[in-house]
Amino acid sequence: MTDHEPTHLTDADEAAVDDAYVDGNALAGDLLEIFAMDMTTAVGTCGGCGRTAVLAAARVYRRAPGVVLRCAGCSHVLGRIVRAPDRVVVDLAGLRSISARLPD
Repeated sequence: MTDHEPTHLTDADEAAVDDAYVDGNALAGDLLEIFAMDMTTAVGTCGGCGRTAVLAAARVYRRAPGVVLRCAGCSHVLGRIVRAPDRVVVDLAGLRSISARLPD
């Protein structure tokens, strides 16, 4: 399996993580620091199911060694943010595309 194939959770996995997430608005501070603009209103297209939605509609899991962003439609991993003492690593490989309006 590659990072670009849909990630499917079993019913047991889905039940275990259902209460563990918050919505994509939880990423506002992280993304603002990295992109210097509000990215929760950016529109992303899931590489798994093709769903197009604002990032605020995604599911954010913070119990991992970083932050994991999953599609609310198919649970495909859209991206990860991992912080180290001297850097931040952003992986958005699960998004086919992302589009954000430029600030005025």
